[in-house]
Amino acid sequence: MTEVSSLTGRLLVATPALADPNFDRAVVLLIDHDDAGSLGVVLNRPTAVGVDQILAPWAELAGAPGVVFRGGPVSMDSALGVAVVPGADPSPSSRLRSGRGCPIGWRRVHGAIGLVDLDAPPELLAAALGSLRIFAGYAGWGPGQLEDELTDGAWYVVESEPGDVSSPEPEGLWRAVLRRQRSGLAMIATYPDDPSLN
Repeated sequence: MTEVSSLTGRLLVATPALADPNFDRAVVLLIDHDDAGSLGVVLNRPTAVGVDQILAPWAELAGAPGVVFRGGPVSMDSALGVAVVPGADPSPSSRLRSGRGCPIGWRRVHGAIGLVDLDAPPELLAAALGSLRIFAGYAGWGPGQLEDELTDGAWYVVESEPGDVSSPEPEGLWRAVLRRQRSGLAMIATYPDDPSLN
């Protein structure tokens, strides 16, 4: 079996041609991607449910808007916390020297972005977190499934930025991520919501 080049920490941006309504104009942060499959969360699907309604202890740490996001169509009854820890040093030597790098209850995914253990006491992370989002469900792909979708042109793969996780205007993230690309992808940001009206 061919080894998969990991896309962990990168964004999948749905192409206008992607027909699956779960992912129409979706921006997915890949939390895990390897030979066993892929897992990510949709960053631009806020719900009307407040974090205080389902995970009250974490509500004060959740960024605006303080709502739960629909992370994807898989396991909608489970919650994932994704947070940015500014200044978290990713080098193993820094953790050996100082014991710092990853606060207790947070596991690095990529750069300053990581997963929060929602069973941990929020006060363990309160001082370290720059932003936190809570997701109900996730997007998942079996072995080779995402690669097939990429080959079929369903997704653009671009670099993530820590601010993507906590965008104050998540509904505009699809256009914003495309607009910042230094390629022909920036033009895709102007693609109309309904091409028949063009």
